[in-house]
Amino acid sequence: MGVPGPFPGSPGRPDAPVLDREEVDRALARLGAEYEAIETSLLALQDHAGRRLLEGADLAGTTKERWAAAERSITVLWSLFDAYTAALEEARELRARRRWPSPEDLAELTELLHGDGVTVPGAAGGGAESGPPRLSERFSLEGLVERMNGLYARSLDVIVAADAVWLALPARIDLLSAELQRTRSLAHSVGVRPGEHPAGDDLERITDELVRLRAQVIADPLAFWVSSSTGSSAPGGGRADTARYDRAARALEDIRREVAAVLDVRQDAERRLMQLRDVLSRADRTLTEARQARGEVLAKIAASEVPAVSGPSTALHEQLAAAADYRRRSQWHRLSPLLDSLEERAEDELHRARESLTAVTAPLAVRAELRGRLDAYKAKVGRHGMAEDPLLTERYDVARRMLWSAPCDLRAAEQAVWRYQQAAAEALVPQQLEGRGES
Repeated sequence: MGVPGPFPGSPGRPDAPVLDREEVDRALARLGAEYEAIETSLLALQDHAGRRLLEGADLAGTTKERWAAAERSITVLWSLFDAYTAALEEARELRARRRWPSPEDLAELTELLHGDGVTVPGAAGGGAESGPPRLSERFSLEGLVERMNGLYARSLDVIVAADAVWLALPARIDLLSAELQRTRSLAHSVGVRPGEHPAGDDLERITDELVRLRAQVIADPLAFWVSSSTGSSAPGGGRADTARYDRAARALEDIRREVAAVLDVRQDAERRLMQLRDVLSRADRTLTEARQARGEVLAKIAASEVPAVSGPSTALHEQLAAAADYRRRSQWHRLSPLLDSLEERAEDELHRARESLTAVTAPLAVRAELRGRLDAYKAKVGRHGMAEDPLLTERYDVARRMLWSAPCDLRAAEQAVWRYQQAAAEALVPQQLEGRGES
């Protein structure tokens, strides 16, 4: 709720000359307007929601100390206001005696309006902060307004700051706590519990932090108030310190994302497990094929180095079985990282199996390539009518026996095919030259 700012006031005029009638009337009008503003401000301060909360709260720390001082200041404010009211009434009564005041009346009015004629008790003067308390103090009306301005601003600053913190933080903490409870319930349903998953421990820590934070904010709101960095003297100039709340909110958001990821794992676990079984099955079949191919290569190809083929990965199959067990037990928080690891390693295993098959079947691929090359050259020679050439026939037969016999010496067979290619090329040259001459 709004509360007026510091009371209006004007600097005093020490040793001022005696006022005339018109000056007295203007001064009384101005002081009357100030009186109305002061009264309105004090009543608004009395009814401020922040003040009522402070009066009913079980305060601690900085807030307890500052509110005790503010309560004393508010008590002094009313005492000073009473003194101000009495002095103003006295001046008004004196002015109302005569329509045309005498010189003595004007002198007395000047003293009442501008002199230090208002006496208040020392405690009511509120001057203890500037030195030892005095039995009484004397003020002018302007001096009273200035003193009330200072006391009012300090008191209002405490009330507005505490109220701003209470408006900013407890409701937000309550909303975050409700969100935390929903997240905790969801986390427990997917196995994210304290002692079983780091996020479960984090949820407990955030819960404890929010309970402590709320209690501290309620008991000592001014401990969470950051004064304005601009140096503004306006009451309530600053902001609520939300750093601890913001850290808890960010931590809870991280946990929510992690729980959402675990939920995704639960919803997609069976499909991913089936894909993993399929990938590992293909890898196992490929390794079996590679081992069979190696035996065939060793039987059919001589003088060739054939790499050994390892068996299926026992560790991967054991981890796959563990993943299936986690799914049966609904331990989704453990299944999630295991599936991520298994998917990557299963693809690596399939790639390794395919490389092994390629490596052990390489000699057979070389033999097939040599057979194809030999038949291609024979067909070419036949198209040129040289299929019955004795040298070509002899070299073809030698190469063919090597390539179609077991075990096949690939190095010797490759030389034999090369010699047949050379003989065919030499035999075809005269025919090509003859064909060019005829054309």
